[in-house]
Amino acid sequence: MHSLTLHARVGRDGILKLETPIGMTDAELEVILIVHPVNESRPTTEWPPNFFTEILGRWEGTPLIREPQGTYETRSNFK
Repeated sequence: MHSLTLHARVGRDGILKLETPIGMTDAELEVILIVHPVNESRPTTEWPPNFFTEILGRWEGTPLIREPQGTYETRSNFK
């Protein structure tokens, strides 16, 4: 099975026309088409609506404990 990602444009007639070489000839294929409009995609940098109010206080395991961090080395500042 091969996966292809194509960017295409629907014409004024509302018909999406796809032509792409796939490297096979004279073969039966099952084609799965997923249509995802480009202008309606949500940026991945946003949190889903109500994300923090839904997860607040949801931890049900043993209490989380932050271990001592120790001392940090002092580095010289090279410029």
